[in-house]
Amino acid sequence: MRLLSFRAAGLPALGGPLPALLHLRCVPAMFKRLLLPILTLTVMTAAAAPAVAAYPDRPIRLIVPSAPGGAPDALMRALAPQLAQQLGVPIVIDNKPGGSYVIGTMDLVKSAPDGYTLAYGNIVSLATNKSLLPSVPYDVEKDLTLIANTLRLSNMMIVNNSVPVRTIPELIAYAKKNPGKLAFGSDGNGTTAHLGVELFMAMTGVHMLHVPYRAATSAITDLIGGGIQLMMINTPVSAPMARGGKVRALGISSLQRSAAYPDVPTIAESGLPGFEVSAWGGIVGPAHMPKDIVARLNKEIRTALASPAVRERFRLLGAEIAPGTPEEFLDLSRRETVKWAKIVKFSGAKID
Repeated sequence: MRLLSFRAAGLPALGGPLPALLHLRCVPAMFKRLLLPILTLTVMTAAAAPAVAAYPDRPIRLIVPSAPGGAPDALMRALAPQLAQQLGVPIVIDNKPGGSYVIGTMDLVKSAPDGYTLAYGNIVSLATNKSLLPSVPYDVEKDLTLIANTLRLSNMMIVNNSVPVRTIPELIAYAKKNPGKLAFGSDGNGTTAHLGVELFMAMTGVHMLHVPYRAATSAITDLIGGGIQLMMINTPVSAPMARGGKVRALGISSLQRSAAYPDVPTIAESGLPGFEVSAWGGIVGPAHMPKDIVARLNKEIRTALASPAVRERFRLLGAEIAPGTPEEFLDLSRRETVKWAKIVKFSGAKID
């Protein structure tokens, strides 16, 4: 039997209207039954292909829910150029500070889930807010799409150069002799700069006054000037100040010493066994994002993180690259929410 192509037989091409093809009198009923599944799949695939191929075709806005100059801002500006190059469209950083990351996160929640508005989500917006704030206007699992974790950070305990201490044990002793006379700054309520010191105070029995700032840069300026006496802030902010001699580094909050700062002892080895505070963060989107766009973004983010330029920039900022799948990112958020709820309860941390 000689097989004829659709074109040779005078039939419409596969991309044409399906009902017209299936109602042609020249196609026997048996062939209709055989062709229906194939043609349906072909038409569905042809209809879906342009949408997948088109993304992205315009600039992507990346919301950073904190002020310029802080660790989240510096790290996202290190990642964005490489990611933009891979995707072939500009990525525009939009700083939206305030409200313990709530203002920027709510901007994302209200955005269209089309992949053109993304945000930096971290331990604050995805974990600690739930236990520290009296109410959070969004639900992580219902209102957000967790796309890819990107990094992990340690904090460094730093003091003003006039504070007469050079080690963590000396700080503890000095704070006990001068209760309430030391003030520590943070880049906002619920950040690891805040809760890390709350945990430190709970484990040592010392009392210090918390002074929250809207931006890490403002807190550092006051620390250098003597307005506050100490901070436990992310290494991208603290380490350059310590290296330049503007402040004094006492300890790092990871369980192991940092390869980037090997001379700075861990707080755990300095008399507080088990003490650990680490920050983390990644890229999130609004709820109900198409799965193919989430998969594309996750793949491109992981590729960008593996590039030599991004790896070196993160290293200089003291950040550990920590890529993951959307499922792993969500699991991290769930585990850290439980962990920090216990720490908030144990330390008695409150919003100041």
